[in-house]
Amino acid sequence: MQPLSTPSRTAPTISRRQWLATTLPLLGAGAVAALAPSLARAAGPAPTPVEVWKDPNCGCCKDWVDHMQANGFKVTVHETGNNAVRARLGLPQKLGSCHTALVGGYVVEGHVPASDVRALLQQKPKALGITVPGMPVGSPGMDGAVYGDRRDPYDVLLVAHDGSTRVFKSYNKKAST
Repeated sequence: MQPLSTPSRTAPTISRRQWLATTLPLLGAGAVAALAPSLARAAGPAPTPVEVWKDPNCGCCKDWVDHMQANGFKVTVHETGNNAVRARLGLPQKLGSCHTALVGGYVVEGHVPASDVRALLQQKPKALGITVPGMPVGSPGMDGAVYGDRRDPYDVLLVAHDGSTRVFKSYNKKAST
């Protein structure tokens, strides 16, 4: 029996350096693609969504929305006013302000600092939400040069489902002696 003859094919020869130069970039691209989701998560948490109802002509509401966005919230604004939504969400009128928000299942009424919204979401109390009734000068959206940098004292109130309140945080109170 005779050995089978095969056609002679000469494989192209490449140097180790050439092989590494073409292979390593491909491996690197694959590694980056595989790590991309975890790298994106490491870059920071996703913005917390907030829905806001306000009057389309209210400048202080816009300033509060800007404050929330600057503090990591993703805000969707409804320029329809807030009286109807406040009533629908069950917040008593006496606790009202010029805009109403919904975040993480909580009502946030008025010029509440973003840090207090974060605290609310972390603490998760059994409550309807938090409010800064009225429009106190010095609260987020009611601050800055246009107000002469004035800061009036105000409270952020935690609102229970029955409408009762307690102080969640106080601002600009003078220390008692």
